[in-house]
Order: sequence, then structure tokens, then C-alpha cells
Amino acid sequence: MREPDQTDTPPDVPETGRVLVFDSGMGGLTVAREIREMAPGLAVDYAADTGFFPYGDKSDEALRARLPEVAAALTAQARPDVFVIACNTASTLALDEVRARLDIPVIGTVPAIKPAAAQTRSSVIGLLATPGTIRRAYTARLIEEFASDVTVILHGSVELVRLAEAVAAGEPHDPQGFADTLRPIFEAKSGEKIDTIVLACTHFPLVAEQLAAAAPAGVRFIDSGAAIARQTLRVLSGQSHAGPATSREGGRLYVTDTGGGHERLLKVCERFGFGALQPAVLVQT
Repeated sequence: MREPDQTDTPPDVPETGRVLVFDSGMGGLTVAREIREMAPGLAVDYAADTGFFPYGDKSDEALRARLPEVAAALTAQARPDVFVIACNTASTLALDEVRARLDIPVIGTVPAIKPAAAQTRSSVIGLLATPGTIRRAYTARLIEEFASDVTVILHGSVELVRLAEAVAAGEPHDPQGFADTLRPIFEAKSGEKIDTIVLACTHFPLVAEQLAAAAPAGVRFIDSGAAIARQTLRVLSGQSHAGPATSREGGRLYVTDTGGGHERLLKVCERFGFGALQPAVLVQT
């Protein structure tokens, strides 16, 4: 699986095209926001796999079986020009399988290890992710390829996902949770030298300001959102678009179950401009 281009080279901005951004929950909204900011003219829709949320407690086998089928069902309904998997867990596990299933370009999301290793001055970086991303063989390969000459301190947190969702929804939360999440990274061997932390879960940029406030002065947090947006625009710029593919505005929200009970997700999606809830896409796996 090739890592998305994480350079700062600005892509051409296509005037037309439809993008479907996909995640298990609300984390991918941070990637959708980046795409919209770079290319306001695009029709950007959002899809959440509410029928299988959260991915963190699902087996690798179950996710590999489900993700290509869910992607196929969603793209058949939304008819995008590009499908963006705005989820580190899904991308590092099943990006190749999804690409093989779809007949449109698929953009994945992987930890911003390459730019972090290039930018660090202390040669010590942190990687904050979910436990699933931490244990992925692909994450280890990224570190070996792009960060073999620096020290990488890894920490997986499920609690930060919950905290990020609460903050995004404007719900009460314990501010101390951010310091508690970061403590294992800075208390690890050489942790006091960390100057850059990779936010390797799309949920985490939702609370980037809170994390920065809880970290020692001078520590920088980076994520893949802007790189994924640039890669999406590069792919769209290489395509031709006409007719129905761009005949309406974006802002549609797709979910994968009919059970309801997603008031928090709907609330946050509306804040990000995705309020046109579509009939559920039912996927049996």
C-alpha cells in the first residue's frame, strides 16, 4: 500500500467532482473539512459505518470481510468519483481489498510518520493512535521505511476517541483526560525529548487544541488530513467530470443501519455541514 503524498506541494484544484469520505464514525469529518477548505466547489458527501461502529473492538478478519462490501454498497448509492477512507484502522488493514472491489480511485489514510520524521529536531517523535493502528504490521513498516533513524514512541488510546467525540458534540468531559492520554508518551524512555506527535486517528484532530494545551511547550502535533485532501484533489484533477456526477451539491450523510440512536453523530455531522441524512445502506456481513 503506497503512502499518500505528504509533501506540501499544492495540487491543482478541480472545479467539479464528487467525493465520498468514509469512516466508522465522526473522525473522518476532519478529513472532509480539509477537502472542502481546499476545494469549495466539490460535492463532498460523508458516510459513517454506524452498523459496525466502533471498529476498535472488531477483529481484523471481520473488518477485512466487511469493508469492501460496505464500500461497494455506499458508492453504488452515492456515486462518487473518488472514495476516501478517512480511517487509519480501515486503511492500514483493508485498503488493497477495497481498491480491488471498486472501479473508482480509492484514497487511504495512514499515519503521518514520514513528515514527522523529517521535521523532528530532537530525533524523538510520538505516535498517538488507536490500539489497532499501533499493532498493525503496516504501521511498523512505515516506521522502518521512513523513521528508522529516529526514536518513535507509540501509544494506543481508545479513551481519547471517546473524549474527542464528547468534545465535538459539545458534551461535558473531563479536561484532565488529555493530559492523562499524553502522560505515557512523555514518561516513556526518551519521552522528554519528544518535539513532534503524530495524530494517527482521524478523531484526534478534533481535539488538537486541547492536546496541545496539555503537552509541554513546543511540542507540535501533525496529522494526515491535509495530505489526504491534496491527494484527493490530485486524483480528481486527472479525471474528467460531466453530467450527473456533479449535478448537485454535496452535504449528504450516509449511514449503514436503520436502528437510529446516533444523535451525537448527527449533531456533529450537521456542524460540519453534513445534514442531509440518506436512507440507510443495509449491508449483511
